[in-house]
Amino acid sequence: MGSVSLKIGDGTARFQRATLCSSAVNILMIFSVITTNLFALYAFTASPKHPQHLLHNHAHKNISLISEQVSLILREIDLSQKKLAQMEKELLGYESIDLSRPNIASELKLFLQRHQLPLGKDSRTGITEMVPSVGHTCEKNSDLLSQFMSYKVFGACPDDWSVAQKLILRGCEPLPRRRCFAKTVSKLGLYPFPDSLWKPVANKTVNWSGLGCKNFECLNSKKLSRECIGCFDLVHGNENAKFVKAKSKNDFVVDDVLALGGGGVRIGFDIGGGSGSFAARMADRNVTVVTNTLNVDAPFSEFIAARGLFPLYLSLDHRFPFYDNVFDLVHASSGLDVGGKSEKLEFLMFDIDRVLRAGGLFWLDNLFCANEEKKQSLTRLIERFGYKKLKWVVGEKIDSVGSGKPEVVLSAVLQKPVRV
Repeated sequence: MGSVSLKIGDGTARFQRATLCSSAVNILMIFSVITTNLFALYAFTASPKHPQHLLHNHAHKNISLISEQVSLILREIDLSQKKLAQMEKELLGYESIDLSRPNIASELKLFLQRHQLPLGKDSRTGITEMVPSVGHTCEKNSDLLSQFMSYKVFGACPDDWSVAQKLILRGCEPLPRRRCFAKTVSKLGLYPFPDSLWKPVANKTVNWSGLGCKNFECLNSKKLSRECIGCFDLVHGNENAKFVKAKSKNDFVVDDVLALGGGGVRIGFDIGGGSGSFAARMADRNVTVVTNTLNVDAPFSEFIAARGLFPLYLSLDHRFPFYDNVFDLVHASSGLDVGGKSEKLEFLMFDIDRVLRAGGLFWLDNLFCANEEKKQSLTRLIERFGYKKLKWVVGEKIDSVGSGKPEVVLSAVLQKPVRV
């Protein structure tokens, strides 16, 4: 028997069941009962060859010996139970948050407490209580977490979405739920779908608090990332030409990639999709794409939603909240460069492989390779998955967000194999 847990990112919603340790305690208790009975049997069945007073003394000694043994066993059981409780506490990341601290928000304490099932123990699973999920690394950011959980219940939520994003980027994911109302932003002036895909988004339809820019004109004058230089300008910028006109050999055209899929591409996932133009191009072709995003320096999520598309607000350190083998296509650009050790990229690649169906396409779009070593390392990693290379181009592009010098980029369309 093991423990049942739901893992989300670094968080764990844990249901209490018998563990290997608790099973060992049960075995120890059974052993103690058997031992006690054996001692009792020995005491009362001893051969009556001695005088009565000697038998009485002998029985008294046996009973004393049994009492000592039982006391010793009970102490061992108590010690084992304490060790088991400590092990359970260490396994549950949220329990490492010291809820007795004076600066811990009362709402956080309330959220993290155990909740008994209303009908008692579930006969099928053995579950007796549920524990809300929260990221393990939230413990390292308890001050920020308490700030996030400090609000008036049933009142307006503090304008602190940037605090939540800081926690997410530090690995405190999932965040606890809150009992307050998020700020309402007017959505007047939105265009109907599919006209919304390529129409300008009004400044008043997004929340600008916590951002350096307060309008899209300001954002379009900045170089936010390799994938977002003027990416909020849907009329005069380069967004309306993306994925339909190739500027270099590394720029693949949507229709060419879809042809490689043999007409079997229906739903896709875009990792680090900027302002959502890839999803918009796919929507023009009746393909539904979910776009992973964060609001780093710009209201990406709201902008994508205003276009009538589906933004998914999560970091790449979070396990994708999708079932296995569901997507026909996964698209990723330089947002795939998660930095750190190579194992971190391996974990991400395995999750991409998990959500992509057999025969599905993995489109690697102008992934920046800092040096030859990194390119070789990435190539070896991809080859280990056994994907079929339908397109594979290594070339140079001008570094538009840095020095302006040429940089090495990799573009590829890979097909996931059928594994047995």
